[in-house]
Amino acid sequence: MIEYQTKKEKTVIFLSGDIDHHSSELLRKEIDEIIRKTEPEETVLDFSGVTFCDSSGIALVLGRYKLMNAAGGKVTLCSLPKSAKNIFLMAGLDRFVRIKEEV
Repeated sequence: MIEYQTKKEKTVIFLSGDIDHHSSELLRKEIDEIIRKTEPEETVLDFSGVTFCDSSGIALVLGRYKLMNAAGGKVTLCSLPKSAKNIFLMAGLDRFVRIKEEV
C-alpha cells in the first residue's frame, strides 16, 4: 500500500487506495517506520494514488507533522485529490505543512 523513495535528505512516500478510519492506523505505523528508518529532513506525502480520503487523513497528517517537527523536520503534501485538499485546507493543515501540486 505504501512505497517510498529517499533522495538526499528528502523521503517521498507514495500513498494509494483509501485513507479512512480502517486504513489510517496501518498507514500511520508504516509511515512512522519509514521516517524512523530514513531520518529525512523532509517527508513528502504523495497522494496521487489515493482514491478516497476522509477526516482520518487529517489525523494522519498531523501525527506525521508532530513526529517530523520533534526531529526538526518538515512535512509536505503533494498531488492531493481535490476533495482531500478541500478537507485539509478547511482544517487549516496548510498552517503546519506545505501543500504542493507535485513532488
